[in-house]
Amino acid sequence: MQVMQEGQTIKHGVYGLGIVTASDAERTSVDFDDHGPKLFVTSIMTAELIGEAPATPPKTKRRRKASTAAKAAKAAKKAAAAATRS
Repeated sequence: MQVMQEGQTIKHGVYGLGIVTASDAERTSVDFDDHGPKLFVTSIMTAELIGEAPATPPKTKRRRKASTAAKAAKAAKKAAAAATRS
């Protein structure tokens, strides 16, 4: 396989559809729809190129960790719900 452009859509035999997030001669990083980010050795990677890279590569979405206060509020709500059931 060759070096790909960031933002190209590929189809992998195991992981399905994904978007290339980075690629060089050594490694290719792909963010798959169902399996999340994966890192491949570029020279032995096998995937089918589905779409060309857009003019502006998409920004990857990052999940935020729940704050300690949010976790405490969720635990308190769960405890209150359990108390009312008893």
